[in-house]
Amino acid sequence: MTRFPSGHYHRATAAMHLAPIDLILVIAYLAGITIFGIRFRREQHSIRDYFLGGRTAPWWALTLSIVATETSTLTIIGTPALAYAGNATFLQLVFGYVVGRVILAAVFIPRFFRGEFYTAYQLIEKRFGARVKSAAALTFLVTRALAEGVRIAAVATVVHIAFGTGERTSVIVILLITLVYTWEGGMKAVIWTDVIQTMIYLGGSAAAFFLLLHRVPGGWKEISAIAGAAGNKLQVWDFHFSFTNAAHTYGFWAGVIGGTFLTMASHGTDQTIVQRLLAARSQRQSQAALLGSAAVVLVQFGLFLVLGVMLFVYNGAPHIVPGQSYDAVFPTFIVTAMPTGLRGLVLAAIFAVAMSNASGSLNSMAASSVVDFRSLRGLDSTDPARLLRLSRWMTLGWGAVLLVLGTRNWGPLLVAGLKIASVTFGSLLGLFLLGFYNRRATPKGALVGMAAGLAVMLYVILFTNLLWTWYVLVGTLVTMAAGSLASLLGRSDPQRAAPVA
Repeated sequence: MTRFPSGHYHRATAAMHLAPIDLILVIAYLAGITIFGIRFRREQHSIRDYFLGGRTAPWWALTLSIVATETSTLTIIGTPALAYAGNATFLQLVFGYVVGRVILAAVFIPRFFRGEFYTAYQLIEKRFGARVKSAAALTFLVTRALAEGVRIAAVATVVHIAFGTGERTSVIVILLITLVYTWEGGMKAVIWTDVIQTMIYLGGSAAAFFLLLHRVPGGWKEISAIAGAAGNKLQVWDFHFSFTNAAHTYGFWAGVIGGTFLTMASHGTDQTIVQRLLAARSQRQSQAALLGSAAVVLVQFGLFLVLGVMLFVYNGAPHIVPGQSYDAVFPTFIVTAMPTGLRGLVLAAIFAVAMSNASGSLNSMAASSVVDFRSLRGLDSTDPARLLRLSRWMTLGWGAVLLVLGTRNWGPLLVAGLKIASVTFGSLLGLFLLGFYNRRATPKGALVGMAAGLAVMLYVILFTNLLWTWYVLVGTLVTMAAGSLASLLGRSDPQRAAPVA
């Protein structure tokens, strides 16, 4: 088997020093994107401007913003790591992402545009009342904070390798910069910085692809030959059906079905994505943005997985240790093997993704806190200026929370992030579907269903070997079944609300 005396990522786990031009490019990017975001402050006059960008963004900008929001630093470094250590079967999960978007465009988006909504959970309030809305919003806030903590930890890994700074320092720097333009510019700043950042990180990833293709003698022919000899690392299809065998976590059935339900939950019930759908000029533009993101996501995950296989070959087809995290492979290649200048641009791209995720999460968590809990003292004001000030302070508060969570050790980052989200997504998706399709469902029944869904998922995680790709489906079915049963047993409940058409 051919071996290439090049990257060997183990050598680069110690911090590397960037060339001055790389450092200048990174600093210039961070400063430029911050200034660009701040300029949107003058357009913020109400929470409609701050949380929905005044509903002025075109569909293509929202497409890129959606992709940027779901593509975190842990995706960029974690997806190549999966292919590096295994193969490309993760792409089957991405096929489910596409299916889920089609269903959302047909089922969820029309309902979101039957009213003036700022958050996904106002739709739940219309169906089940304020108590259920608050429960759903609280579930989102806890889940999003934990998941974003993992994402922030991912960029700390990159900064540590590139600059040699401590992980806590890395988290503080990225969050402070992101807070500045998110605090000032609101959702409009988030959307348009997302557009720039998506173009940068996709361009940087494409550059890495062509550089690896050039660095491996024999090019793609040699890469595919070595990848095949090492266990068919370019394998995409796996039709084995399993609920518990980790070797088939991303098999066709677990991947497509699990990915469909995961996307229905993440893009239909998670405020971070729904907020972008609500920011569209019309229902049709919202649907176009969501469906457009499917094509971009499919291409980019394919690129990330191929990069992982190419890095495996580039590093000499090393022995893979089961259970070991290989998240440092791609960042190490960037720092040690990329030419001066290009290295700075790609590092800036990775920082761009981290900032995009953090800014979107901060704004969406602030939106849910202010809009979904307005009955709390201090949030019940009707003064637009006061609500805008409260929104900015809430953004700052959630920034402090992410600062704490981003310094934790989460293990292999991509799987950690997806697992956290999958635990609660089932109860949220089940709640929405219960409201859509069970006309007899009651508020108390909905709360019982959510509680049952969360309880069952905790049991599943702690005491079973169920693959995480099935989590959302199980949580959804349990929530709907328990909610329907509880509603049936208490159907005389006078608080029952009218179904959402």
